[in-house]
Amino acid sequence: MTLDHWGEIKERLLKTVGQNNYTTWIEPLVPGDVEDGIVTLKVPTNFFGNYVSQNFSDLILHEINAAGTDATRLNFALNQQPANAADKPAPAARQTTAAVKPTANSQLSTAPLDPRFSFDNFVVGKPNELAHAAARRVAEGGPVTFNPLFLYGGVGLGKTHLMHAIARELHERRPDMNVLYLSAEQFMYRFVQALRDRKMMDFKEIFRSVDVLMVDDVQFIAGKDSTQEEFFHTFNALVDQHKQIIISADRAPGEIKDLEDRVKSRLQCGLIVDLHPTDYELRLGILQSKVEVQRKTYPDLEVADGVLEFLAHRITSNVRVLEGALTRLFAFASLVGREIDMGLTQDCLADVLRASERKISVEEIQRKVSDHYNIRLSDMIGPKRLRSYARPRQVAMYLCKQMTSRSLPEIGRRFGGRDHTTVMHGVRRIEELKVSDGQIAEDLELLRRALES
Repeated sequence: MTLDHWGEIKERLLKTVGQNNYTTWIEPLVPGDVEDGIVTLKVPTNFFGNYVSQNFSDLILHEINAAGTDATRLNFALNQQPANAADKPAPAARQTTAAVKPTANSQLSTAPLDPRFSFDNFVVGKPNELAHAAARRVAEGGPVTFNPLFLYGGVGLGKTHLMHAIARELHERRPDMNVLYLSAEQFMYRFVQALRDRKMMDFKEIFRSVDVLMVDDVQFIAGKDSTQEEFFHTFNALVDQHKQIIISADRAPGEIKDLEDRVKSRLQCGLIVDLHPTDYELRLGILQSKVEVQRKTYPDLEVADGVLEFLAHRITSNVRVLEGALTRLFAFASLVGREIDMGLTQDCLADVLRASERKISVEEIQRKVSDHYNIRLSDMIGPKRLRSYARPRQVAMYLCKQMTSRSLPEIGRRFGGRDHTTVMHGVRRIEELKVSDGQIAEDLELLRRALES
């Protein structure tokens, strides 16, 4: 096969694959020898050769045969000189040397890791114990049975803490591994930059050469079609190579609006772990842990009995608000030279405590539950006893008991004048079902989050 033949073949391929695919994947190919029906094509990188082999080899082989060369298969070999070297002489050795690309590894730059975020200072409780165990397992660096690991939860529940802890542990345990940690925004920025600089091949090679890819806040690529497509192909390439992927988001894959179905499907094929909102015990444990850290800066400050319990009970929104309140409390106490007692706490954190006092009404719970189960509010609080109405009614009664200060008789009156014993039965029934019925437990969690947000 002569260079003239190859030029004709490329012209026909241009008409078939289009300008973009031609420029990216066909034009860089350099024809080599033909032996025993095997046509060698030289490629700039191994990844390039693999991609062309999987996506264009049949088409190229057809055009080569149509041009009069008897070919049965293609062989892709790494080119040791620039793609245009075949078209012109290369008299100076330094010309070839200058064209050598830096390795993909040399271009990797992970996002900075916060030294505060490690497994040692991550407080484990029932709401986050599964996420912590899964993160620990992945951080060992060995083969795992789930890929990807998808962590999701609301703001300030520990997703980023676990992501940083995994990356730090992998760097320490397996320094030989290429671990790339970045946010979805950084992934998108690098992608756009590669498009602008016409360096998509470098971008692809960088992201496909890692051993562990970690992407934080993946919900931010939703609605960005080109970025989603590149993320999808990167994801597939790494999974095919048995490389570990770890993703975090503020909600489950299926709940991320404007995320393509094929991306959702891929994200759902591994282990999906929900970091639940913190309970009282976990919040108290976090406060106790953070007090020990604060004592290193303020060794003379004392915390009166009951203050931490008060904060754990009153500040329920998220851990960041809780930590911020404690930091503010220690700083204020050190400036005024007072012990951290209940009076100082209420004075210093008045605005935070007021913000956490949002009252949830019975009517609000009723509306949320009827919307969640897609039934009319009048049917839920009315006399109908069909299971499709009775179960949501019991769920609403249970949430009213848990999330408001209303008494059982008051709740009964808001549900069509029912007796308090009916409310008591409904609450007990839901308490039993949330242990045995996973769907009820999930519904309760979703409704609780919606009401507390």
